[in-house]
Amino acid sequence: MSGEPTSGAASPRPTVIVPCPDGPLLVRGELEIRTPSGELVPSRRRTVALCRCGATGIAPFCDGSHKAVGFRTPRTSPPRRQ
Repeated sequence: MSGEPTSGAASPRPTVIVPCPDGPLLVRGELEIRTPSGELVPSRRRTVALCRCGATGIAPFCDGSHKAVGFRTPRTSPPRRQ
């Protein structure tokens, strides 16, 4: 035994944010989105796509408008592994 207490509860999974090239931010995991006034924005999914182009009709979520407006993200090199 390690002497550490066990609660029996599973460890929460980390929240992961993946920027899609020329598209939204995909957020996987626990997430709470609030409006500027502090109201909770309901989310019914474990993965949400958040708009980065500003053209969506369902803010803060992506509706695919980035394709119609030609949104482009800067091209960067992947991070080097150490």
